[in-house]
Amino acid sequence: MMKGQKGYVLVLKTLSRHSVVERGWRAVIARIARWRKVYRQRIELGSLSDDALRDIGLSRADVYQETERPFWDDPMKH
Repeated sequence: MMKGQKGYVLVLKTLSRHSVVERGWRAVIARIARWRKVYRQRIELGSLSDDALRDIGLSRADVYQETERPFWDDPMKH
């Protein structure tokens, strides 16, 4: 190597079966955590007063429609 040159080594990590399974489980756990968060947010939204809903531009009908959605129906589609 010449003076002033920097050498870089690219190391590729092969994915073992174990790491693929681990990533799969992490994805499942993340999805379940997201569903729980959406469920809790919908419960909280449903508990807001009419004045609070008016402040954020929602009607009680909007809230009813949102809270009736199943927990897996994620508006952000994570």
